Amino acid sequence: MPPAIILAAGRGRRLGELTQERPKCLLRVGRQTLIEHQLDALQTGGVGPVVVVTGYQAEAVAAQVGERASCLVNDRHDSTNSLYSLWLAREHARAGFVLLNADVLFDPEILRRVLESPRADALAVERRARFEPEEMKVELAGERIRAMSKQLPAARAHAENVGVLKFSAEGAAALFRRMEELLAAAGEREMCPFAFNALAAERALYAVPVEGLPWIEIDFAEDLLRAREEVWPAILARQPAARLCAQGASASGGAANEAAPATNPTTVSGN
Repeated sequence: MPPAIILAAGRGRRLGELTQERPKCLLRVGRQTLIEHQLDALQTGGVGPVVVVTGYQAEAVAAQVGERASCLVNDRHDSTNSLYSLWLAREHARAGFVLLNADVLFDPEILRRVLESPRADALAVERRARFEPEEMKVELAGERIRAMSKQLPAARAHAENVGVLKFSAEGAAALFRRMEELLAAAGEREMCPFAFNALAAERALYAVPVEGLPWIEIDFAEDLLRAREEVWPAILARQPAARLCAQGASASGGAANEAAPATNPTTVSGN
């Protein structure tokens, strides 16, 4: 199985007070942090070794990760974005890699589908008809990615990018060549999909549909609340062993969420 890169350098400023003292990858959903959920999914999928690109509160993230992954620090996380963070990890990814955004809670089945896709370079997408402005929209031509951007007109969009991807050695080489060009053109503040969009114009990048599987990207307090109240229970419901473990914890007095809720449920609604 290929190595994995987890991008976890950002603070998550749109989460306000929740990330004043911790990055959003260390927010808890259920009994674990977001990054622990991702490390579990990678371990179950047989993916590794894992490199976590840290930045904000790097020491805290490294302490949480422990020996499950190595950490690479983006010292410029305040002035760069995920494209630059991935570029820093390029030497760990040249033989092909799996890429995760650390702010995504997802059903492990999504990762399994991406890994088992016969396509060399592929990413998970949820196809649907309506989109919000903040969503990373994807235009498809059959299974192939045609374009990807938050600014993509909703009329052209067919799906949303989930944030679970894989690249072959050849795909990684093409991606990093394109990223080098973008960085030379002042692209340090761009997100990774900016590079994926550029890559799709020259190399086949394919969609792996995951409709019906629970996942959420956590950008706002209401996303965290929804992750805790809706998405994580839906993931547990699809995993009998995990469900039994959760029931046992409940019977012994364990809490479903060890941390305080994202905000007062009476004042925040789901997306």
